[in-house]
Amino acid sequence: MELKIDKPYPEIKVENENIYYAQLLQEDYAGPSSETTAIMQYIYQGFDKFQMNPEFSRIISQIAMVEMKHLELLGKTIKALGGKPEFKFVNKKKYIEFWNGSFVDFRTHFKDMLIRDIELEKDAIKSYYKHIKLIDDKYIKVLLKRIIEDELVHLECFNKMLYMISESDEM
Repeated sequence: MELKIDKPYPEIKVENENIYYAQLLQEDYAGPSSETTAIMQYIYQGFDKFQMNPEFSRIISQIAMVEMKHLELLGKTIKALGGKPEFKFVNKKKYIEFWNGSFVDFRTHFKDMLIRDIELEKDAIKSYYKHIKLIDDKYIKVLLKRIIEDELVHLECFNKMLYMISESDEM
């Protein structure tokens, strides 16, 4: 099962430095539904299910590695925009908030994990689409669209796994 689109990532470029755009991307970098949160959640889940479900552990670990690539690309873009790729973001109340472990869902029931993973991927995709609308930089738009393609693959993977376990529950 492929866990990312078989297509290269675009070169990291920006039209101009823009701190506002960097701040928007910080949310994708280190917010509650960010790449950082996804990485930490998926690594935790892989450890939790390693012996009980080694195939899920393998898949979720590979997805975490794809998310690490996204984190790297976002960090380089934030830097190119003149920002600092720090683990903080501007929250809805317009305050700076630092990433923290409370963003990770530590459920251990397999079905609950998958439901939360689906929510996390949907939230990330929604955030990327929102930022595509707010950012007027052709290079950043191409990058975010490419990341969305991977996130859609992850979403499909989690939905398939959830369907499979739901089917087995009914038997």
